[in-house]
Formats: sequence, C-alpha cells, structure tokens
Amino acid sequence: MVPQRLAAAAEELIAPLAWLLFPEDCRICGQPLLRLSAVPVCEACREPPPPLCAEYFCTLCRTPFLNRFPLDEQGRCGLCRRGLRGFDAAYSFTAYEGRVRELIHLFKYGRVRSLAGLLGEWLAQAMPREQSFDRVVPVPLHWRRRWERGFNQSALLARAVARRYGMRISPVLRRVRATAVQAGLTNAGRRANVAGAFRVRRGVKLAGERILLVDDVMTTGATAAACATALKGAGARYVAVLTLARTDRRFGLVGGTGPQAV
Repeated sequence: MVPQRLAAAAEELIAPLAWLLFPEDCRICGQPLLRLSAVPVCEACREPPPPLCAEYFCTLCRTPFLNRFPLDEQGRCGLCRRGLRGFDAAYSFTAYEGRVRELIHLFKYGRVRSLAGLLGEWLAQAMPREQSFDRVVPVPLHWRRRWERGFNQSALLARAVARRYGMRISPVLRRVRATAVQAGLTNAGRRANVAGAFRVRRGVKLAGERILLVDDVMTTGATAAACATALKGAGARYVAVLTLARTDRRFGLVGGTGPQAV
C-alpha cells in the first residue's frame, strides 16, 4: 500500500511538469494545446460556463423547476416543506452537464489537482455575498476513498473559497462509514444510504455558528442534508451549502439526455 501511495504522490508532482515540457491535446475537446500550462485544458474549455438560471427556484434549496406547480405559497419544494433537506440554503455556480461535468470528472477521477484553482474561482462566484459565516466546512471523504484518490476535491475547493474571502476553513466533519455509490439510487435510497454517515469531530463546539458547507456537486442533496444534520446536532445554527455544480433535472438526466417530468 505504501508503494502505491508513493507512486500516486510522484505522479501528482511529475504530471504538471510533463504537461509543461511536452504539451498534449486538451483533455476535454481534444484540440492541441498551444500554450504551456499546468492544466491540460485549452483556453476555450477554461471559459466560465453560464450560471444556473431558471424562472422558478425553490426559495430554500434553490432547485430549479419548469413551473410553479411543485412549489407552495412560500416558494418551497416538497422536500423542503417536509423538512428533509437538513440545510437552510443552497447555492451552485452552474449546471452539472457538458464541459463542466467533464472538468469535474477530470479533476476528481483523472486526479488533475491543478484544476482546483480554476474550479475554485468558479465556485467562489456562487458565494452568497450578503451572508457571513463562522467557518467553511468541506464535505469529507471516507478515509479509504481519500487514500485511493490522494486528495479530497471538496477540501481543495473549500480552501479556494476560504482564501478568496478571508474565511476559516475547518474540516470538523468526518465520514464514519463507507457508503455505496449514490448513482442509480432513488431519492429515498440516497438519503438512507448516507444517513448517519457523518459526525462532527469529538470536542468540536459549534454552538450558534453559521456554517458554509462546500462540495463539488449536488444531485439530490442527500449528502449535504446528512452533513447538515450532523453539524446542527453539534450546535450549528445555520448551514448553507455551496457547490460548484448541481444536477438540473428540468430538461433531462445528468448530462442532458432524455426528458424527465418535473
């Protein structure tokens, strides 16, 4: 296991240098890279995507809808009305589709850590400027997943936001058990899968604090809700979720294929 970790660390150090010395094709669109860069992505693919827009949003979780039908008089969706969200507000920069989805996959699964700066800049633009927070908390990975990947992508993104706005990053959450992959599960299945999977570290006091919880992607919000429940159980007064992208189910499934009813 140790040699595997050493090999992963060496790859993280050598890969950016290799991209600088031996430019390759863009890992997103395949076009030749014309400039030296630590990020193997062309300038066109690094352009900021359009923000997530909709005429109708849930006033609490900011889920976009095609019409007002799923919302009550206060503008709340069904999950928020039933108190199943756990968090108090949610903000996302853009939709989880197309080029953004490919960049996030390259960052997480391709282990291109140098993308943290670019994606962190985009994430910071979704930060609610009118609010203040006592600490920034990244969604944690289980230690086995962290070991395999070599880093926690949410922690890298949270660091970028905290640095930009002069806030304190505080990894007070830990994932106490490994969970099944969320993809393919129903909304209820996702909530059950992560229920009780997160705990606040022993001795941490969050009494009355306002927390900004940071993750890369929000799909149904089940993971964010489980984290928020743990944070509020430790005394947090308010938990807002900040993600780089979220699944937009108005026009199709993840990736934009196939119709789906609101």
